[in-house]
Amino acid sequence: MIRSYDNLLPKKSYEIRQGGKAENLKTSDLSSQTVMDFACSDISVWKDALSCYQNRLESLNKSGLPELDDFYRNQLPLLLRQRNPKPYILKSELSKLMQWKLTRGKWRPRLLDFVSSLDETLVKSASQKAFESLPDISKAISGLTVLKGVGPATASAVLAAYAPDTAPFMSDEAMLAALGNSKDYTLKQYILLTEKLQAKAKELSWEGDIFTASDVERALWSSAIGAKLLVSPSDSDGKLFALGKDALSSQRFKPSNKDCMTP
Repeated sequence: MIRSYDNLLPKKSYEIRQGGKAENLKTSDLSSQTVMDFACSDISVWKDALSCYQNRLESLNKSGLPELDDFYRNQLPLLLRQRNPKPYILKSELSKLMQWKLTRGKWRPRLLDFVSSLDETLVKSASQKAFESLPDISKAISGLTVLKGVGPATASAVLAAYAPDTAPFMSDEAMLAALGNSKDYTLKQYILLTEKLQAKAKELSWEGDIFTASDVERALWSSAIGAKLLVSPSDSDGKLFALGKDALSSQRFKPSNKDCMTP
């Protein structure tokens, strides 16, 4: 099943290349078939979207994003676990996390200014209390949002770095796919999102395959980004190409992992 993302696609015609051939398609042809539906229960579709995450992240060509994503997904979780049994996040780490969030999503520099002005001791104590509150999502989020510039979405990113199975990141893409909107950034909406993503992770985890709620969020983000049309740097005519397996998932194309790569 596919969700339409008409509002994300410019009203033009593009080319999709597969097997050395190019086919002209209208945006409307792509938008109706490029983003997987949240209700999809085919684990291979979810695994493909998740496996495409890194390629799609890099294809955005945002300066520093791959390095920030590596910090957020690989380095920060280790740092937090090393501080068990009373983990906390430092102000410098929170600032870098905020850079990751804004670079991967919408850039709002004032949030960085707010974080930079925070007291180090307050960041440490608030985050420590929040981590100790898990798995009580409501209490944990509330504990972090006392920090200026930290709303439910940023708080969710902090929690997800420590407990990816319990607290997924509250991204626009996950909100839109699971809840049908990406504008209501409240604690109530985050709790609903968490329940949805945890349930989906449980549904997808079987026969040795383990999905966390954070894996579900990344797969949804990857699928949504795959639906956007990106400029091919090797195309002198300035053509736009559809990125990823999802953009090639109509009956006219046979999807494969190699489709994750920029054409």
